[in-house]
Amino acid sequence: MSGIRKRSRTADVLLRALPSLAIFALCLVAWELWVNIRDVPAYLYPSPTDIGKELRDEGVSLAVDDLRWTMIEAVLGFLLGSAVALITAIVFVHAKFLERVFFPWAIVLQTVPIVAVAPLLTIWFGFTLTPKVLIAAMICFFPVLVNATKGLRSISSQAVELMSILSASKWSLFWRVRIPSSLPYIFAGLKVASTLSVIGAIVAEFTGADRGIGFVIIQASYRLDTRLMFAGIALSSAAGVVFFNVIGALERLTLRWPDARLDR
Repeated sequence: MSGIRKRSRTADVLLRALPSLAIFALCLVAWELWVNIRDVPAYLYPSPTDIGKELRDEGVSLAVDDLRWTMIEAVLGFLLGSAVALITAIVFVHAKFLERVFFPWAIVLQTVPIVAVAPLLTIWFGFTLTPKVLIAAMICFFPVLVNATKGLRSISSQAVELMSILSASKWSLFWRVRIPSSLPYIFAGLKVASTLSVIGAIVAEFTGADRGIGFVIIQASYRLDTRLMFAGIALSSAAGVVFFNVIGALERLTLRWPDARLDR
């Protein structure tokens, strides 16, 4: 029975992914036809076939040497930014005065252009892992903070009254009611942050790095090697999609009770 259920779940996933894959394939075909019919130079706008050849020739090297490093930066930044955001959300929920004082500054942090901050962090911390992780953390912080704060406040008044009748402590209310109620919102923020962390790591690599997908893309742009640029973009996009789906899988494993997930 378990084998049948697994096959059924796999078939269901494939069926849901089929429309997206079909649209993606149609876009690739249209792109290939447009480039060939218009006879667009490969250095200006390479075709999917040219990009595929580049991935065939350089894909292993890019994945092992550069994408791996970029994802280390992205994951570390994701973990740091999400952890700080969750702690801050808990503080905000229990101290509204602090939220009124510091939440506007969180908005200011979100509106600061990452492209402007990245060079400063590179100057301060050098060409090390630190500025890349900090940039990824900064870009992950705000969506997790907003969703976690909203989720921690989403408990129903009936649940609060029930815990009060049971003489439950604030600690019990937090762990038994607030945390379970907030998890769907937290995971929604984490899924957004997972893709943003990859963007943050790549932007940080633009300003100073000796490896990583951002480094590959910026070096390829200097040489007008658009095939390598598109190959780097394709790999980073694929990594972002995988990261997003990993968080989605963790969400499905964690939120098992009925109507728990926000995307049902």
